[in-house]
Amino acid sequence: MQGKPVRLVPAVTGMRLDVFLAGSALGLTRSHARKLIDDGLVIVSGKPRKANYRLRPGDIVDVTVPEPEEPQALPEDIPLDVLYEDEDIVVVNKPAGMVVHPAAGNFSGTLVNALLFRYGGLSSVGGRFRPGIVHRLDKDTSGVMVVARNDQAHHNLARQFKSHQNVREYEAIAIGTFKDAEGTVAVAIGRHVTDRKKMSPVTFRGKNAMTHYRVIENFVGAARVRLRLATGRTHQVRVHMAHIGHPLAGDRVYGGAGAAKLLGMNIPRQMLHAALLGITHPSTGKYMQFEKEAPEDMRKALEFLRMKAKGAGGAG
Repeated sequence: MQGKPVRLVPAVTGMRLDVFLAGSALGLTRSHARKLIDDGLVIVSGKPRKANYRLRPGDIVDVTVPEPEEPQALPEDIPLDVLYEDEDIVVVNKPAGMVVHPAAGNFSGTLVNALLFRYGGLSSVGGRFRPGIVHRLDKDTSGVMVVARNDQAHHNLARQFKSHQNVREYEAIAIGTFKDAEGTVAVAIGRHVTDRKKMSPVTFRGKNAMTHYRVIENFVGAARVRLRLATGRTHQVRVHMAHIGHPLAGDRVYGGAGAAKLLGMNIPRQMLHAALLGITHPSTGKYMQFEKEAPEDMRKALEFLRMKAKGAGGAG
């Protein structure tokens, strides 16, 4: 799409046209300026000129900078682990390492790209980059997600998530020895004051957040934990576990560099898996529940911890 022409009046003569444009308030690079000139989008006193044209007294430069093309989410042939599908919804097991929807720096290889290839179209409520996406999982979190195939289903599911009517349970490997076998973390979560990519436990302008946890297995310096979300805030499990002194294994953002190693074992990503999702079907009104066991990397980490605990005489 063409932008509106901008008129520039050179204050200095004898300067090359491309150099003048690169130094103007338009913020162009010299290569970008040359491309505009070559494309006939730069007119000097009513005539197109070449990049090496030297500006003369009285010259007026009109420049048209095209508006950047808006990227689209494109279908891509990427394998999907589909747990359930019908005309309204799709339930998938998202692998760790896959981004949910296109965004800056990730316009391909996402779950949305894969879904568009398989189904052709999804609900339009989320816009061009998030079609069908009702809720999200972090890139390095694996597990069960539901996607809406039409707008009616999307609105219905969105209401369920907003009012916390659904059931969401996670499995995680947390660092440290838990004092209590189960508990509840009820701490508000908001955007971090200085690092806008992070969330933080806050009491001012944060949103209420609650996570119930239960220790399933204890190891040496770690535990396998089952978590049930009463709310659904961004990074909720990760923030809450770090807040009580038990960051997730592999979570460098909230657990620091120390979270990358667990008893000498390298942990490449946060050990968090969305194990169970319960929803009410948007058309039938029937409750449906979907479960998926943790992926291989988490299972191997658990086997390693069990071996260490056994060798140390700990209880698994």
